[in-house]
Amino acid sequence: MGLLSRFSRRKAGGSGKTSTQDAQYLANWAKTHTGVEAYVEPKTTVTDVTAVLIAVDGEWTRRIVGERGAQKLAEDLGIPVYDVRKTGYPQRMRDYDARKKIERRRQAEGS
Repeated sequence: MGLLSRFSRRKAGGSGKTSTQDAQYLANWAKTHTGVEAYVEPKTTVTDVTAVLIAVDGEWTRRIVGERGAQKLAEDLGIPVYDVRKTGYPQRMRDYDARKKIERRRQAEGS
């Protein structure tokens, strides 16, 4: 069974459906970044279960993956997966966001 087919069908035990487009995006993102780890965020009243992929430099991306989608994604891509409720987000993600905020502010001041 291929990577995309695992995500495009409905999973038992949850709404757990990742679109083929999202699965392909996450797979490509993980392949083009180094040291990628997946952090699973719980379902909320607004969104289903999401996965945040975080690279070694702190760059990150988020997509809805459903109940079992994040675990399957991590297995298929061979990356570690963590429950964000237990581990929290890594410091490198916060540092990356802070750097980007400074860059945007400097760019706005220079314009």
